[in-house]
Amino acid sequence: MNEKITCILPSSSIEDLYPSINDLRESDLVSRIYIVGARKIADIKGAEWFLSGSLYSSFSLKAIASGIDSKYVLFYSKTQALNISSNALERMIQTCEDSGAGMVYSDFYEMKDGKLEAHPVIEYQDGSLRNDFDFGSVVLYRTEALKKAVSAMSANYSHAALYDLRLKVSQNYRLVRIPELLYTEIELDTRKSGEKMFDYVDPRNREVQIEMEHACTDHLKAIGGYLAPNFKAIKFDDGEFDCEATVVIPVKNRVKTISDAIESVLKQKTDFRFNLIIVDNYSTDGTSELIKSYTKLDTRVLHIIPTRKDLGIGGCWNEAINHPKCGKFAIQLDSDDLYINEEVIKTIVSAFYQQNCAMVVGSYQMVNFQLEQIPPGLIDHREWTPENGRNNALRINGLGAPRAFYTPVLRKIKVPNVSYGEDYALGLNISRTYQIGRIYDPLYLCRRWDENSDASLDIAKLNTHNFYKDKIRTIELWARQKIKDKA
Repeated sequence: MNEKITCILPSSSIEDLYPSINDLRESDLVSRIYIVGARKIADIKGAEWFLSGSLYSSFSLKAIASGIDSKYVLFYSKTQALNISSNALERMIQTCEDSGAGMVYSDFYEMKDGKLEAHPVIEYQDGSLRNDFDFGSVVLYRTEALKKAVSAMSANYSHAALYDLRLKVSQNYRLVRIPELLYTEIELDTRKSGEKMFDYVDPRNREVQIEMEHACTDHLKAIGGYLAPNFKAIKFDDGEFDCEATVVIPVKNRVKTISDAIESVLKQKTDFRFNLIIVDNYSTDGTSELIKSYTKLDTRVLHIIPTRKDLGIGGCWNEAINHPKCGKFAIQLDSDDLYINEEVIKTIVSAFYQQNCAMVVGSYQMVNFQLEQIPPGLIDHREWTPENGRNNALRINGLGAPRAFYTPVLRKIKVPNVSYGEDYALGLNISRTYQIGRIYDPLYLCRRWDENSDASLDIAKLNTHNFYKDKIRTIELWARQKIKDKA
Protein backbone atom coordinates (compact mmCIF):
# COMPACT_ATOMS: atom_id res chain seq x y z
CA MET A 1 0.00 0.00 0.00
CA ASN A 2 1.50 3.33 -1.04
CA GLU A 3 1.57 6.41 1.19
CA LYS A 4 -0.58 8.57 -1.04
CA ILE A 5 -4.26 9.53 -1.19
CA THR A 6 -7.10 8.25 -3.33
CA CYS A 7 -9.71 10.98 -3.81
CA ILE A 8 -13.42 10.20 -4.23
CA LEU A 9 -15.73 12.80 -5.77
CA PRO A 10 -19.44 12.61 -6.68
CA SER A 11 -20.44 13.10 -10.29
CA SER A 12 -21.41 16.65 -11.18
CA SER A 13 -21.10 19.08 -14.07
CA ILE A 14 -17.87 19.33 -16.05
CA GLU A 15 -17.62 22.97 -15.00
CA ASP A 16 -17.50 21.94 -11.34
CA LEU A 17 -15.45 18.77 -11.72
CA TYR A 18 -12.50 20.31 -13.55
CA PRO A 19 -11.59 22.89 -10.87
CA SER A 20 -11.90 20.30 -8.08
CA ILE A 21 -9.72 17.76 -9.92
CA ASN A 22 -7.13 20.33 -10.93
CA ASP A 23 -6.97 21.62 -7.38
CA LEU A 24 -6.40 18.15 -5.94
CA ARG A 25 -3.84 17.32 -8.63
CA GLU A 26 -1.70 20.22 -7.42
CA SER A 27 -0.61 17.99 -4.54
CA ASP A 28 1.98 15.25 -5.05
CA LEU A 29 0.17 13.27 -2.37
CA VAL A 30 -2.79 12.49 -4.64
CA SER A 31 -2.36 9.21 -6.50
CA ARG A 32 -5.79 8.62 -8.05
CA ILE A 33 -9.07 10.47 -8.37
CA TYR A 34 -12.33 8.60 -8.86
CA ILE A 35 -15.60 10.19 -9.89
CA VAL A 36 -18.54 8.16 -8.61
CA GLY A 37 -21.73 8.22 -10.62
CA ALA A 38 -24.34 6.23 -12.49
CA ARG A 39 -22.90 7.06 -15.93
CA LYS A 40 -19.84 8.59 -17.50
CA ILE A 41 -20.54 12.08 -18.78
CA ALA A 42 -17.13 12.78 -20.36
CA ASP A 43 -13.47 11.82 -20.37
CA ILE A 44 -11.75 13.98 -17.78
CA LYS A 45 -7.99 14.22 -17.68
CA GLY A 46 -6.53 13.24 -14.33
CA ALA A 47 -9.55 11.30 -13.12
CA GLU A 48 -11.23 7.93 -13.59
CA TRP A 49 -14.90 7.10 -13.57
CA PHE A 50 -16.33 4.68 -11.04
CA LEU A 51 -19.75 3.71 -12.40
CA SER A 52 -21.48 2.33 -9.34
CA GLY A 53 -24.30 4.78 -8.70
CA SER A 54 -24.57 6.97 -5.62
CA LEU A 55 -21.69 7.73 -3.29
CA TYR A 56 -24.13 7.12 -0.42
CA SER A 57 -24.90 3.50 -1.33
CA SER A 58 -23.35 0.46 0.33
CA PHE A 59 -22.72 -1.11 -3.07
CA SER A 60 -20.58 1.85 -4.16
CA LEU A 61 -18.71 2.03 -0.87
CA LYS A 62 -17.85 -1.67 -0.86
CA ALA A 63 -16.68 -1.51 -4.47
CA ILE A 64 -14.54 1.55 -3.78
CA ALA A 65 -12.97 -0.03 -0.70
CA SER A 66 -12.01 -3.18 -2.57
CA GLY A 67 -10.03 -1.22 -5.17
CA ILE A 68 -8.05 1.18 -2.99
CA ASP A 69 -4.30 0.63 -2.63
CA SER A 70 -3.32 3.97 -1.09
CA LYS A 71 -2.86 4.58 2.62
CA TYR A 72 -5.54 7.26 2.77
CA VAL A 73 -8.89 7.97 1.14
CA LEU A 74 -10.32 11.46 0.81
CA PHE A 75 -14.06 11.92 0.29
CA TYR A 76 -15.48 15.14 -1.11
CA SER A 77 -19.27 15.05 -0.82
CA LYS A 78 -20.41 18.20 -2.64
CA THR A 79 -20.98 18.63 -6.36
CA GLN A 80 -19.78 22.26 -6.46
CA ALA A 81 -16.15 23.13 -7.18
CA LEU A 82 -13.70 22.51 -4.32
CA ASN A 83 -10.82 24.81 -3.44
CA ILE A 84 -8.39 23.10 -1.08
CA SER A 85 -5.50 24.96 0.55
CA SER A 86 -1.92 24.18 -0.43
CA ASN A 87 -1.00 22.35 2.78
CA ALA A 88 -4.39 20.86 3.64
CA LEU A 89 -3.63 17.27 2.64
CA GLU A 90 -0.29 17.27 4.43
CA ARG A 91 -1.98 18.64 7.55
CA MET A 92 -4.68 15.99 7.45
CA ILE A 93 -2.19 13.16 7.04
CA GLN A 94 0.02 14.51 9.81
CA THR A 95 -2.94 14.74 12.18
CA CYS A 96 -4.10 11.26 11.25
CA GLU A 97 -0.66 9.83 11.96
CA ASP A 98 -0.05 11.76 15.17
CA SER A 99 -3.45 10.99 16.68
CA GLY A 100 -3.98 7.48 15.37
CA ALA A 101 -7.29 8.66 13.96
CA GLY A 102 -9.38 6.63 11.58
CA MET A 103 -10.86 9.79 10.12
CA VAL A 104 -10.00 13.49 10.27
CA TYR A 105 -12.02 16.55 9.30
CA SER A 106 -11.51 20.29 9.62
CA ASP A 107 -12.98 23.75 9.76
CA PHE A 108 -13.43 25.39 6.38
CA TYR A 109 -14.37 28.52 4.49
CA GLU A 110 -17.83 28.81 3.02
CA MET A 111 -18.65 30.85 -0.07
CA LYS A 112 -22.28 31.92 0.34
CA ASP A 113 -24.04 34.63 -1.65
CA GLY A 114 -20.69 35.81 -2.93
CA LYS A 115 -19.24 36.24 0.57
CA LEU A 116 -16.41 34.20 2.09
CA GLU A 117 -17.07 33.23 5.70
CA ALA A 118 -15.33 30.96 8.18
CA HIS A 119 -17.32 27.84 9.05
CA PRO A 120 -16.00 26.17 12.20
CA VAL A 121 -17.21 22.66 13.04
CA ILE A 122 -17.35 20.96 16.45
CA GLU A 123 -15.51 18.15 18.19
CA TYR A 124 -16.78 14.60 17.70
CA GLN A 125 -17.99 12.87 20.85
CA ASP A 126 -19.19 9.36 21.66
CA GLY A 127 -22.69 10.76 21.53
CA SER A 128 -22.27 12.53 18.19
CA LEU A 129 -24.70 10.06 16.67
CA ARG A 130 -26.69 12.47 14.50
CA ASN A 131 -26.59 11.43 10.87
CA ASP A 132 -26.46 15.15 10.00
CA PHE A 133 -23.35 15.86 12.09
CA ASP A 134 -21.45 18.62 10.26
CA PHE A 135 -18.03 17.32 9.26
CA GLY A 136 -17.86 19.67 6.28
CA SER A 137 -17.59 18.26 2.78
CA VAL A 138 -13.97 17.00 2.97
CA VAL A 139 -12.95 14.09 5.21
CA LEU A 140 -9.84 11.93 5.13
CA TYR A 141 -10.01 8.25 6.15
CA ARG A 142 -7.16 5.96 6.99
CA THR A 143 -7.68 3.19 4.42
CA GLU A 144 -7.04 0.52 7.03
CA ALA A 145 -9.90 1.93 9.12
CA LEU A 146 -12.19 2.26 6.12
CA LYS A 147 -11.63 -1.32 4.94
CA LYS A 148 -12.12 -2.69 8.44
CA ALA A 149 -15.42 -0.81 8.74
CA VAL A 150 -16.65 -1.85 5.30
CA SER A 151 -15.86 -5.49 6.00
CA ALA A 152 -18.15 -5.28 9.03
CA MET A 153 -21.09 -3.94 7.01
CA SER A 154 -23.96 -6.39 6.65
CA ALA A 155 -26.72 -4.07 5.42
CA ASN A 156 -27.09 -2.73 1.90
CA TYR A 157 -28.15 0.90 2.09
CA SER A 158 -29.14 3.26 -0.67
CA HIS A 159 -28.72 6.40 1.43
CA ALA A 160 -26.97 5.60 4.72
CA ALA A 161 -23.65 4.06 3.63
CA LEU A 162 -21.41 7.02 4.56
CA TYR A 163 -23.23 7.35 7.90
CA ASP A 164 -22.76 3.62 8.49
CA LEU A 165 -19.10 4.00 7.59
CA ARG A 166 -18.25 6.69 10.09
CA LEU A 167 -20.17 4.92 12.87
CA LYS A 168 -18.24 1.72 12.27
CA VAL A 169 -14.93 3.56 12.01
CA SER A 170 -15.68 5.25 15.35
CA GLN A 171 -15.98 1.83 17.00
CA ASN A 172 -12.25 1.25 16.61
CA TYR A 173 -10.65 4.63 15.88
CA ARG A 174 -10.82 8.28 16.84
CA LEU A 175 -12.60 10.81 14.63
CA VAL A 176 -10.47 13.92 14.97
CA ARG A 177 -11.24 17.54 14.16
CA ILE A 178 -8.52 19.89 12.94
CA PRO A 179 -9.50 23.41 14.10
CA GLU A 180 -7.99 25.02 11.00
CA LEU A 181 -9.61 26.39 7.82
CA LEU A 182 -8.25 23.93 5.26
CA TYR A 183 -10.52 24.38 2.24
CA THR A 184 -13.32 26.41 0.70
CA GLU A 185 -16.67 24.99 -0.33
CA ILE A 186 -19.61 26.65 -2.04
CA GLU A 187 -22.88 26.70 -0.08
CA LEU A 188 -26.05 26.99 -2.13
CA ASP A 189 -28.51 26.30 0.69
CA THR A 190 -28.97 29.80 2.09
CA ARG A 191 -32.06 29.07 4.18
CA LYS A 192 -32.11 30.22 7.79
CA SER A 193 -31.38 27.70 10.54
CA GLY A 194 -35.05 27.71 11.57
CA GLU A 195 -36.04 26.57 8.08
CA LYS A 196 -33.47 23.77 7.85
CA MET A 197 -34.16 22.23 11.26
CA PHE A 198 -37.26 20.33 10.13
CA ASP A 199 -35.73 18.63 7.07
CA TYR A 200 -35.31 15.33 8.88
CA VAL A 201 -39.01 15.04 9.69
CA ASP A 202 -40.15 15.94 6.18
CA PRO A 203 -42.25 12.96 4.93
CA ARG A 204 -40.30 13.07 1.67
CA ASN A 205 -37.19 12.00 3.59
CA ARG A 206 -38.87 9.08 5.37
CA GLU A 207 -37.05 6.35 3.43
CA VAL A 208 -33.71 7.98 4.23
CA GLN A 209 -34.60 8.26 7.92
CA ILE A 210 -35.51 4.58 8.16
CA GLU A 211 -32.09 3.59 6.81
CA MET A 212 -30.33 5.98 9.18
CA GLU A 213 -32.26 4.51 12.11
CA HIS A 214 -31.20 0.97 11.16
CA ALA A 215 -27.55 2.01 10.90
CA CYS A 216 -27.62 3.77 14.27
CA THR A 217 -29.41 0.88 16.00
CA ASP A 218 -26.83 -1.59 14.71
CA HIS A 219 -24.08 0.71 16.00
CA LEU A 220 -25.66 0.94 19.45
CA LYS A 221 -25.86 -2.84 19.62
CA ALA A 222 -22.17 -3.09 18.68
CA ILE A 223 -21.03 -0.66 21.40
CA GLY A 224 -23.36 -1.85 24.17
CA GLY A 225 -25.68 1.17 24.11
CA TYR A 226 -28.83 -0.51 22.79
CA LEU A 227 -31.85 -0.95 25.07
CA ALA A 228 -34.53 -3.53 24.37
CA PRO A 229 -38.17 -2.34 24.68
CA ASN A 230 -38.54 -3.36 28.32
CA PHE A 231 -39.88 -0.56 30.52
CA LYS A 232 -40.62 0.06 34.19
CA ALA A 233 -44.35 0.19 34.87
CA ILE A 234 -45.99 3.20 36.56
CA LYS A 235 -48.91 3.03 39.03
CA PHE A 236 -49.66 6.78 39.00
CA ASP A 237 -50.19 6.82 42.77
CA ASP A 238 -47.07 8.67 43.87
CA GLY A 239 -48.16 11.69 45.92
CA GLU A 240 -51.22 13.86 46.43
CA PHE A 241 -52.18 16.52 43.89
CA ASP A 242 -54.76 19.32 43.92
CA CYS A 243 -55.55 18.74 40.25
CA GLU A 244 -54.98 16.13 37.57
CA ALA A 245 -53.05 18.30 35.12
CA THR A 246 -51.12 21.54 34.90
CA VAL A 247 -50.18 23.35 31.72
CA VAL A 248 -46.77 25.03 32.09
CA ILE A 249 -45.84 28.11 30.03
CA PRO A 250 -42.39 29.66 30.61
CA VAL A 251 -42.42 33.13 29.09
CA LYS A 252 -40.31 36.22 28.59
CA ASN A 253 -41.40 39.15 26.42
CA ARG A 254 -44.13 37.53 24.34
CA VAL A 255 -46.79 40.21 24.53
CA LYS A 256 -47.79 39.48 20.91
CA THR A 257 -48.59 35.81 21.49
CA ILE A 258 -49.14 35.03 25.18
CA SER A 259 -52.88 35.83 25.09
CA ASP A 260 -53.48 33.26 22.33
CA ALA A 261 -51.59 30.65 24.34
CA ILE A 262 -53.49 31.35 27.57
CA GLU A 263 -56.91 31.39 25.95
CA SER A 264 -56.24 28.09 24.15
CA VAL A 265 -55.65 26.54 27.59
CA LEU A 266 -58.65 28.05 29.31
CA LYS A 267 -60.94 26.79 26.54
CA GLN A 268 -60.00 23.17 27.25
CA LYS A 269 -62.81 20.78 28.16
CA THR A 270 -62.09 18.01 30.65
CA ASP A 271 -63.87 15.89 33.25
CA PHE A 272 -61.11 16.60 35.78
CA ARG A 273 -59.52 19.67 37.36
CA PHE A 274 -56.59 21.39 35.65
CA ASN A 275 -54.77 24.68 35.99
CA LEU A 276 -52.21 26.85 34.21
CA ILE A 277 -48.87 27.90 35.69
CA ILE A 278 -47.13 30.70 33.80
CA VAL A 279 -43.54 31.31 34.87
CA ASP A 280 -42.80 34.89 33.88
CA ASN A 281 -39.04 35.30 33.59
CA TYR A 282 -38.95 39.07 34.16
CA SER A 283 -40.76 40.27 31.04
CA THR A 284 -40.45 43.97 30.22
CA ASP A 285 -42.75 44.39 27.20
CA GLY A 286 -46.18 44.23 28.80
CA THR A 287 -46.38 40.43 29.02
CA SER A 288 -46.53 40.53 32.83
CA GLU A 289 -49.47 42.91 32.84
CA LEU A 290 -51.37 40.71 30.38
CA ILE A 291 -50.83 37.63 32.53
CA LYS A 292 -52.04 39.49 35.66
CA SER A 293 -55.24 40.44 33.87
CA TYR A 294 -56.02 36.75 33.30
CA THR A 295 -55.38 35.85 36.96
CA LYS A 296 -58.16 38.30 37.88
CA LEU A 297 -60.57 36.60 35.47
CA ASP A 298 -59.82 32.92 36.14
CA THR A 299 -58.50 31.35 39.35
CA ARG A 300 -56.95 28.50 37.33
CA VAL A 301 -54.24 30.89 36.09
CA LEU A 302 -51.20 31.12 38.37
CA HIS A 303 -48.62 33.82 37.62
CA ILE A 304 -45.17 33.02 39.02
CA ILE A 305 -42.21 35.39 38.96
CA PRO A 306 -39.10 33.48 40.17
CA THR A 307 -36.96 34.93 42.92
CA ARG A 308 -33.86 34.00 40.93
CA LYS A 309 -32.80 35.91 37.83
CA ASP A 310 -30.46 33.27 36.41
CA LEU A 311 -33.07 30.87 35.08
CA GLY A 312 -33.32 29.51 31.57
CA ILE A 313 -36.40 27.75 30.25
CA GLY A 314 -35.44 24.60 32.16
CA GLY A 315 -35.10 26.53 35.40
CA CYS A 316 -38.55 28.04 34.86
CA TRP A 317 -39.94 24.54 34.42
CA ASN A 318 -38.45 23.50 37.77
CA GLU A 319 -40.23 26.46 39.39
CA ALA A 320 -43.53 25.25 37.98
CA ILE A 321 -43.30 21.52 38.67
CA ASN A 322 -42.20 22.08 42.27
CA HIS A 323 -45.03 24.50 42.94
CA PRO A 324 -47.58 23.02 45.41
CA LYS A 325 -50.38 23.67 42.92
CA CYS A 326 -48.75 21.66 40.13
CA GLY A 327 -50.91 18.76 39.00
CA LYS A 328 -50.17 15.06 38.59
CA PHE A 329 -49.26 15.65 34.93
CA ALA A 330 -47.31 18.68 33.69
CA ILE A 331 -48.09 19.61 30.08
CA GLN A 332 -45.93 21.91 27.95
CA LEU A 333 -47.09 24.85 25.90
CA ASP A 334 -44.68 27.42 24.45
CA SER A 335 -45.63 31.07 24.73
CA ASP A 336 -45.56 31.38 20.91
CA ASP A 337 -48.01 28.55 20.34
CA LEU A 338 -51.57 27.44 21.06
CA TYR A 339 -53.53 24.22 21.39
CA ILE A 340 -55.29 23.11 18.22
CA ASN A 341 -58.68 22.33 19.81
CA GLU A 342 -60.49 22.01 23.15
CA GLU A 343 -59.63 18.34 23.72
CA VAL A 344 -55.82 18.49 23.99
CA ILE A 345 -55.40 18.21 27.76
CA LYS A 346 -57.94 15.40 27.97
CA THR A 347 -56.24 13.55 25.09
CA ILE A 348 -52.80 13.82 26.68
CA VAL A 349 -53.90 12.69 30.13
CA SER A 350 -55.72 9.71 28.63
CA ALA A 351 -52.53 8.72 26.80
CA PHE A 352 -50.63 8.47 30.10
CA TYR A 353 -53.02 5.88 31.46
CA GLN A 354 -53.60 4.02 28.19
CA GLN A 355 -49.90 3.68 27.33
CA ASN A 356 -48.54 3.53 30.91
CA CYS A 357 -45.81 6.07 30.28
CA ALA A 358 -43.88 8.70 32.22
CA MET A 359 -43.82 11.13 29.31
CA VAL A 360 -46.12 11.78 26.36
CA VAL A 361 -45.01 13.41 23.12
CA GLY A 362 -47.60 14.75 20.70
CA SER A 363 -47.56 16.15 17.19
CA TYR A 364 -47.99 19.68 15.90
CA GLN A 365 -48.91 21.70 12.85
CA MET A 366 -46.43 24.26 11.49
CA VAL A 367 -48.05 27.66 10.92
CA ASN A 368 -46.99 31.25 10.31
CA PHE A 369 -47.81 34.16 12.60
CA GLN A 370 -51.29 34.39 11.07
CA LEU A 371 -51.81 30.67 11.90
CA GLU A 372 -51.74 29.65 8.23
CA GLN A 373 -50.18 26.25 7.53
CA ILE A 374 -46.60 26.31 6.23
CA PRO A 375 -44.24 23.52 5.05
CA PRO A 376 -43.52 20.86 6.11
CA GLY A 377 -46.96 20.94 7.75
CA LEU A 378 -47.58 18.18 10.28
CA ILE A 379 -44.60 17.24 12.46
CA ASP A 380 -45.52 13.87 13.94
CA HIS A 381 -42.11 12.27 14.58
CA ARG A 382 -43.24 8.85 13.41
CA GLU A 383 -39.65 7.68 13.78
CA TRP A 384 -40.46 7.39 17.48
CA THR A 385 -41.82 3.86 17.77
CA PRO A 386 -42.58 1.90 20.96
CA GLU A 387 -40.13 -0.80 19.85
CA ASN A 388 -37.10 1.37 19.03
CA GLY A 389 -37.92 4.95 19.93
CA ARG A 390 -35.55 5.24 22.85
CA ASN A 391 -32.62 4.02 20.75
CA ASN A 392 -33.45 6.17 17.74
CA ALA A 393 -33.76 9.14 20.10
CA LEU A 394 -29.96 9.15 20.33
CA ARG A 395 -29.77 9.85 16.58
CA ILE A 396 -32.45 12.47 16.00
CA ASN A 397 -32.22 16.06 17.20
CA GLY A 398 -35.60 16.38 18.89
CA LEU A 399 -38.50 14.32 20.20
CA GLY A 400 -41.52 16.33 19.11
CA ALA A 401 -44.12 18.40 20.93
CA PRO A 402 -46.14 19.10 22.92
CA ARG A 403 -44.43 17.23 25.72
CA ALA A 404 -46.06 16.16 28.95
CA PHE A 405 -44.66 14.50 32.07
CA TYR A 406 -45.76 12.48 35.06
CA THR A 407 -44.84 15.09 37.65
CA PRO A 408 -43.28 12.80 40.33
CA VAL A 409 -40.80 11.44 37.76
CA LEU A 410 -39.95 14.93 36.54
CA ARG A 411 -39.39 16.18 40.09
CA LYS A 412 -36.85 13.42 40.69
CA ILE A 413 -34.92 14.00 37.46
CA LYS A 414 -34.99 17.83 37.45
CA VAL A 415 -34.94 19.90 34.28
CA PRO A 416 -31.53 21.20 33.10
CA ASN A 417 -31.38 24.98 33.61
CA VAL A 418 -30.79 25.84 29.96
CA SER A 419 -32.91 27.43 27.25
CA TYR A 420 -32.11 24.95 24.50
CA GLY A 421 -32.25 21.15 24.57
CA GLU A 422 -33.69 20.83 28.08
CA ASP A 423 -36.68 18.91 26.74
CA TYR A 424 -34.44 16.61 24.71
CA ALA A 425 -32.28 15.88 27.76
CA LEU A 426 -35.41 14.94 29.72
CA GLY A 427 -36.68 12.66 26.96
CA LEU A 428 -33.41 10.75 26.80
CA ASN A 429 -33.20 10.37 30.57
CA ILE A 430 -36.82 9.29 30.99
CA SER A 431 -36.73 6.86 28.07
CA ARG A 432 -33.82 5.01 29.65
CA THR A 433 -36.28 3.61 32.19
CA TYR A 434 -39.84 4.38 31.16
CA GLN A 435 -41.97 4.17 28.07
CA ILE A 436 -42.65 7.44 26.28
CA GLY A 437 -46.16 7.60 24.90
CA ARG A 438 -46.96 8.99 21.46
CA ILE A 439 -49.89 10.85 19.99
CA TYR A 440 -49.66 11.18 16.20
CA ASP A 441 -52.63 13.53 15.73
CA PRO A 442 -51.77 17.26 15.83
CA LEU A 443 -52.26 18.78 19.27
CA TYR A 444 -51.01 22.31 18.80
CA LEU A 445 -50.17 24.99 16.30
CA CYS A 446 -46.45 25.77 16.27
CA ARG A 447 -46.06 29.37 15.19
CA ARG A 448 -42.89 30.06 13.19
CA TRP A 449 -41.90 33.72 13.01
CA ASP A 450 -38.83 35.93 13.21
CA GLU A 451 -38.92 36.10 17.01
CA ASN A 452 -38.57 32.33 17.52
CA SER A 453 -35.41 31.72 19.53
CA ASP A 454 -34.08 29.36 16.85
CA ALA A 455 -35.33 31.23 13.77
CA SER A 456 -31.95 32.43 12.53
CA LEU A 457 -28.83 31.23 14.33
CA ASP A 458 -25.30 32.11 13.29
CA ILE A 459 -22.77 29.28 13.01
CA ALA A 460 -21.30 29.95 16.47
CA LYS A 461 -24.68 29.69 18.19
CA LEU A 462 -25.69 26.68 16.09
CA ASN A 463 -22.45 24.92 17.04
CA THR A 464 -23.07 25.69 20.71
CA HIS A 465 -26.53 24.13 20.50
CA ASN A 466 -25.29 21.06 18.64
CA PHE A 467 -22.35 20.55 20.99
CA TYR A 468 -24.70 20.67 23.98
CA LYS A 469 -27.04 18.07 22.52
CA ASP A 470 -24.08 15.86 21.58
CA LYS A 471 -22.85 16.13 25.16
CA ILE A 472 -26.29 15.16 26.48
CA ARG A 473 -26.29 12.19 24.09
CA THR A 474 -22.78 11.22 25.21
CA ILE A 475 -23.72 11.20 28.89
CA GLU A 476 -26.89 9.24 28.13
CA LEU A 477 -24.98 6.72 26.01
CA TRP A 478 -22.48 6.16 28.81
CA ALA A 479 -25.35 5.64 31.27
CA ARG A 480 -26.97 3.08 29.00
CA GLN A 481 -23.68 1.26 28.47
CA LYS A 482 -23.48 0.78 32.25
CA ILE A 483 -26.84 -0.98 32.42
CA LYS A 484 -26.03 -4.65 32.88
CA ASP A 485 -29.41 -6.25 32.16
CA LYS A 486 -30.57 -4.94 28.78
CA ALA A 487 -32.41 -8.00 27.53
